[in-house]
Amino acid sequence: MLELFWKVFATGQDKPAMTGDQGTIAKEFNKRRWSVFSSITLGYALFYVLRLNFSVIKKPLMAAGVLNAQQLGIMGSVFFATYGIGKFVNSFLADRMNNKRFFALGLFLSSVITVIMGFTNEYLPLVVLWGINGWFQSFGAGPCIVSLNQWFSNRERGTFYGIWFTSHNLGAAFTYMATATIVGAYSWKMGFIMPGLFCMLGSLLIYFFMYDRPETYGLPNVAEFKNDHAPIVEKEKSVGALQWEVVKRPAVWILGLSSLCCYISRYAIESWGIIYLTEAKGYSTLGASGVLGVMQFAGIFGALTCGLVSDKFFNHKRNMPALIYGVLYALSIALFVWAPAHPMIDMGSMVLYGFTMGALVCYLGGLMAVDICPKRATGAAMGMIGLLSYGGAAAQEVVSGYLINSHMTIVNGKKVYDFALAADFWVGAAVVSFILAALVWNVKAKD
Repeated sequence: MLELFWKVFATGQDKPAMTGDQGTIAKEFNKRRWSVFSSITLGYALFYVLRLNFSVIKKPLMAAGVLNAQQLGIMGSVFFATYGIGKFVNSFLADRMNNKRFFALGLFLSSVITVIMGFTNEYLPLVVLWGINGWFQSFGAGPCIVSLNQWFSNRERGTFYGIWFTSHNLGAAFTYMATATIVGAYSWKMGFIMPGLFCMLGSLLIYFFMYDRPETYGLPNVAEFKNDHAPIVEKEKSVGALQWEVVKRPAVWILGLSSLCCYISRYAIESWGIIYLTEAKGYSTLGASGVLGVMQFAGIFGALTCGLVSDKFFNHKRNMPALIYGVLYALSIALFVWAPAHPMIDMGSMVLYGFTMGALVCYLGGLMAVDICPKRATGAAMGMIGLLSYGGAAAQEVVSGYLINSHMTIVNGKKVYDFALAADFWVGAAVVSFILAALVWNVKAKD
């Protein structure tokens, strides 16, 4: 079985290098690399459609009495646990995979699971299915980053990483608005079924428009194409040896812990933000989705510009901008949860949050680790950061769900939730995140 899997999904053999007119070779290379870039950007947005639709569906599930806040927290924690472990494993695999097939398969299977969840209304089956979905969701990030590094050079990495990273904001913004509209018009079940069918179609498009490594088509390596070569010492080592160097490096672990804390705050807002706004600040579900949708559009600009800013104004270094964004990120969360309810304040805090989150998740969630690790072990770097990041997200779901549910009271026959301790937890995690990131201020790339 493993042999068959490897035969189908392993990266192809290098073909003899194309000869002839260099302009023709360059045209073919550019055509394929832009197709790859479009595919990973669209595809990763669709992964997020299948991930964050659950955030919109949480409130209707509670209102219908299907699940309570603690059960929702456990369910979210199971997802992030399987996703984090899967991202670790599958990102390591992505260094060796035909990511055209691997990426499309993950999106397709995640779509299938999401559709099945629309026909389920019991706690245990929903938990199991959501956990399985977490595993298939983990086929997303690693293949994207590895493909990006296979088709774009070192000097281009920061800028195009930031542009690609806007995909998760696009997917999140779309699902907040579209899923809220679908649920409002039909039911929470359709909030699973319709996005699942839509993304299933998207997975087929990804399969036909994405490509394996350049060398498997007889094209030059991107380092040769762009004259941007990796250190010779890296080329002399095996992929396994380079991956082990990533695992042993303390700076990667510190960045992972910083990202862990960042993800606690990130998924606190993305997972519980709608419930917080409806319960604590009196918004409707659609109104709350609108506020969180605004943050995602702001996140697009944060992710889009963060790589460009660090490349152009900080000499490709991420330490100073990461610290600036980190402080503003913590302030935005504090404003959101501690300021009195007011549409302008809530919108403003979410615009600032979205912008800084888009940049920070780009930096801490991968780019800073990729910068200091060997290029042929990019997947391993993403896997390490992903494992720790989503460990934080999983812990957040359990802790937040417990804190919210344990302080629930009944007033005139209605459940009233107290978010005070949960809010302190979210803000504190954001503060710890930027402190940890500052500890790797002067770390250099290791050959």
